[in-house]
Amino acid sequence: MNISVARFIVAAALIASAALFLQAHTRAENFPPRLSLQSFPQHLGDWSSYDVELDKDVLNVLGPGDFLLRVYQNQQLRQAPVDLFIAYFPSQRAGDTIHSPQHCLPGAGWTPLENKPIQLSFPGHVPFPVNRYVIAKGDARQVVLYWYWAHDRGVANEYWAKFYLVADSIRMNRTDGALVRFTTPMYTGETVDAAQQRMMPVVSQVESLLDSYIPR
Repeated sequence: MNISVARFIVAAALIASAALFLQAHTRAENFPPRLSLQSFPQHLGDWSSYDVELDKDVLNVLGPGDFLLRVYQNQQLRQAPVDLFIAYFPSQRAGDTIHSPQHCLPGAGWTPLENKPIQLSFPGHVPFPVNRYVIAKGDARQVVLYWYWAHDRGVANEYWAKFYLVADSIRMNRTDGALVRFTTPMYTGETVDAAQQRMMPVVSQVESLLDSYIPR
């Protein structure tokens, strides 16, 4: 048995165990207070924003939750915008779990060119892994940063996110969690690292606010 098959079997067993556990776990779930994502700041430093409405088909796929799709722009620097998408699920016991962008973006016509984990580090928080995803549609290129966030903890791997989902259900009687995703277009001839650096002022400010909207 090769390593990839073994990993698939372990991952499948973990997901199946998580589903069975969450369905069987019938205690009244704990829902801590939080702010609605619609109250997330429209202005972050020099960056202003506008909201994009999610259509009904997308909302039906996502299921019950609190969602934000917002475009931030810096009018002074006149750079490419940074899109912020947050999907928060107060409970994941009923099967309404977080959808990986690696499945959703190709379904929207984007072709993956690169996917690798990187580390983000912010003041007052331990470094944590996130996914850096480069996608293409025709001549357009975009850089995507995304991670799973729950209880002041960020992880890049969806299987680790499901592991913590079960662990937190036992320890805290909570199954809430979120996906945090940033996207920006790449200029012609621009490197992936340069596009990522353009995103970081928005990423850093959003990260510092997450605990109010996705409770610890």
